[in-house]
Amino acid sequence: MQLVVENLAKLYDQKRGLAPISFEVDKGELIAIVGHNGAGKSTLLKMLGSWIVPDGGSVMFDGFDLKNRMAVVGKVGFIPEVPNLFDFFSVEYNLKLFAVLSRAPMSRVEEILGEFNLLPFRRSKVQALSKGLKQRVNIGRALLADPPLLILDEPTSGLDFEMTREIYRLLKTMHAAGKTILFTSHRPEEIKSLATRIMVLHESKLVFDGAPHEYFQSEIHEKLYAL
Repeated sequence: MQLVVENLAKLYDQKRGLAPISFEVDKGELIAIVGHNGAGKSTLLKMLGSWIVPDGGSVMFDGFDLKNRMAVVGKVGFIPEVPNLFDFFSVEYNLKLFAVLSRAPMSRVEEILGEFNLLPFRRSKVQALSKGLKQRVNIGRALLADPPLLILDEPTSGLDFEMTREIYRLLKTMHAAGKTILFTSHRPEEIKSLATRIMVLHESKLVFDGAPHEYFQSEIHEKLYAL
């Protein structure tokens, strides 16, 4: 197993942000994490991305404990729903800053600018970009160190049709390249198009974990969209 999660849990002001959850992920899986707002999806991803500290449990990736931040630098790329970029700096300068933080070679900056069609915007300030372009920079930032695990929180939220289709293409390309990917989504068509496995969170608990065809034929799916 590439990713092993055991009894991972989080409390917010004595309220359960995520009940103890355990699961394993094989290399190359593309997993959609589904659930209503407040179900614990973002909390789970932020703990997997080492953005927040769990109150219990453990996460091992490729044999390394994610609590050891230095050991996992460059192994996990986390893409939050709201891009964590420096708005007043240029696209290129943002990528250079994150290349230093992720210990990626500066040559990767040029590669990312080219791969993500960002060369025309290299000197543009992030604040001047459309939401779709910001998301493109956000994903490119996470890929600077070429991490084997990608974690995306609502990657197409608020994007128009064309940009959503481009994000789909990027995810499929990265998956085909051997990346392990976990992403959250509210869109059934997105889940059908991308996921090889679906996990459903409801009221901070894992209530389904299985293949897409099993999910879409299940009572869980019917109840989720009836609520």
